[in-house]
Amino acid sequence: MAAIFELPHFQDADKAREYLENLRWADGVVCPHCGVIDGHYKLQGKSTRPGVYKCGSCSEQFTVTVGTVFERSKIKLNVWLQAVHLMSASKKGISAKQIERMLGVSYKTAWFMCHRIREAMTPNIYNKMGGPGTIVEADETYWGNNKAAKIQRGAKMKIVSLVERETGQKRSFHVANVTSETARAVLKSQVHHETHLMTDESNIYTKVGRQFAQHSTVNHGVKEYARGNVTSNTVESSFAILKRGLTGTFHSVSERHLQRYATEFDFRWNYRSANGFNDIERADAALKAIGGKRLTYRRINGQQSAHL
Repeated sequence: MAAIFELPHFQDADKAREYLENLRWADGVVCPHCGVIDGHYKLQGKSTRPGVYKCGSCSEQFTVTVGTVFERSKIKLNVWLQAVHLMSASKKGISAKQIERMLGVSYKTAWFMCHRIREAMTPNIYNKMGGPGTIVEADETYWGNNKAAKIQRGAKMKIVSLVERETGQKRSFHVANVTSETARAVLKSQVHHETHLMTDESNIYTKVGRQFAQHSTVNHGVKEYARGNVTSNTVESSFAILKRGLTGTFHSVSERHLQRYATEFDFRWNYRSANGFNDIERADAALKAIGGKRLTYRRINGQQSAHL
């Protein structure tokens, strides 16, 4: 990790800006105000900060961070890139306290940075998973970090996750309760109806399963975990990483923010090495997705954005 941070764009704010411009504007400079590609010119002069462009179409000024999660931040851009890399490369996540120590920022700043980066990791649009000849595994998990949650399953926080077997892509959704209705809402909105759905024997999937091309189950109650290619082991294995991170790295995650943390783990899962990505490529994928995702401190502490 130390050797990675010796790269120029991690050490110098101007180099970081140039790196981000090359990533976001690979096909030409894009005005965040009107969306026009090219036709812009860079402003020069002693009174102009580096990286400022003026749009030839709408005459607005902008930089590569306008309209992104980095906009109006006083944190140097190279420090932002370091934080993105740390969150992208840490399999079980990295806490805001660790970001604070490593990057030399305050805890409040580190916490805010982490949530902004999680916002960048959130997809803008969810196309339906699966389709003819494909398999999607579905399962639910429970997590809680208080005494009541450890004793009573109903007191725990609930997450429903989907994994497309062929592509390895995963999506997770924090739900208020795990019922046939919430399972139906997730599956019908996220999975193509011609998909082969695979779950465990839970009756929350029985009714909605009839609305897909095929619904196969394994019976965990009799210790059946795979029957030929019928299994939910892939989605269940992803829960192990999520829970190790929530318990060992973050320790305490409120229900208000659980969706953001689940999305962060989904992002790393979807861009993991098994899918052909390394740490740098994973961080670059997050940086390419920062546009159109401004996030204020007030919004973080308000309601989470809906995913369904």
